[in-house]
Amino acid sequence: MSEQSPMALTMTLLLVDDEENILNSLRRVLRNEPYTVLTASSGDQALSLMEAQHIDLVISDARMPSMDGATLLAKIQQRWPECLRILLTGYADISTTIRAINDGQIYRYLSKPWDDDDLRLIIRQALAYQFSEQERQRLERLTLSQNLQLQELNADLENRVKARTAELQQVADMLDLAYSELRRSYATATEVFSSLLNQRLPPERQTNSRVVALVKAFAQRHQLNEALGRDLAMAAALYNLGKLTWKDHLFNSPADFLYKEERELYRRYPEVGEGLLMTLEPLQEAATLIRHHQERWNGSGFPDQLKENDIPYGARLLRLAVDFVELQQGMVLERKLGHDEALQLIQKYAGKLYDPQLCEQFVNLCTELALDTTLTDDTVFMLDTSHLKSGMILVRDLHAKNGTLLLSVGKELDARLIEKLINFEEAEGAKYTLYVRKPQAK
Repeated sequence: MSEQSPMALTMTLLLVDDEENILNSLRRVLRNEPYTVLTASSGDQALSLMEAQHIDLVISDARMPSMDGATLLAKIQQRWPECLRILLTGYADISTTIRAINDGQIYRYLSKPWDDDDLRLIIRQALAYQFSEQERQRLERLTLSQNLQLQELNADLENRVKARTAELQQVADMLDLAYSELRRSYATATEVFSSLLNQRLPPERQTNSRVVALVKAFAQRHQLNEALGRDLAMAAALYNLGKLTWKDHLFNSPADFLYKEERELYRRYPEVGEGLLMTLEPLQEAATLIRHHQERWNGSGFPDQLKENDIPYGARLLRLAVDFVELQQGMVLERKLGHDEALQLIQKYAGKLYDPQLCEQFVNLCTELALDTTLTDDTVFMLDTSHLKSGMILVRDLHAKNGTLLLSVGKELDARLIEKLINFEEAEGAKYTLYVRKPQAK
């Protein structure tokens, strides 16, 4: 955090020590730093200041009469957990330090005498961490709010997508700022973004959720490593992001019937999608899969005419899933193909368009999935909202009528959530069926 950071100007530090000369030394160290600095000579005085105003970070001496630093920081942690805590300790204060770590859950501890530059750096790092955590929480609230607001939007589609795209870019920028804290939740976040993307697409062209389900099933069946599975799921959720630049009539034109400028625009959508995602480091691998998911095994694909094993493995798999779904939706040929017809056509082009070995594995999986194994699992039940019970676990993603993701696989239902689903049904005039697994008897 630099002196120019506007965030730093709003930060308030509290220095606590019973020795005035120590407080004076700390004030001198922070004299040119852009913080509001308060001081207290005892634990009780520090708690009074905490009650009177917002404090972002407390630096406390370990040894103080009446209330030592470990006790003070433990009380602060209990009452103001968002406030960061740093302990100043001497070499003989190991027991106090351990207590502060265990009870006060301190951010760092520093030994006396401290190095001024180290102290300033640690304070900056602590406040930067606190700021990124606040941004993460704000981002989660914003994402949830946007997702709920999308249910209520019924304005003109073109105007709506412009507003949603601008908000999506803003969210992406904030995700980049806080990526280290949110890395584990990126896969779920991309499915939320996919729901936003669906607002731009006609209902019959909202293929993302089916493509995601296919690549997840393949990854699970063939035990792909976790990183590849996560990148595949994110790429499947956002593979058609580049189509946001299209005019409405292009969405209703099968790919094989596009000519000249329109065909060139179609061939660029994987590159456009990659470009929109490459600034987000945790999405870079997924972006690469999106770029190459229209390559062909024989080298006649686009955008880079890669062939055979030069095409990333995940991109080869994503191509199979996308083509299988889009063939059935009438997005490739003039007519929609049935499930079996689509598989037969894919098999026909194994070794030309598709990796022949991967194609065989994919066709086998789709053939088995056609049996809908969740319905033959006697632990899975298909229920409407009126029959749901607390503790049930969702085994399939639940989407709204417009394609927006409402609940993800693995979500445990409770009474409040069930009531919200029932109210949402009434508001939308819809009826939802959920696939759930009943809780195990204890």
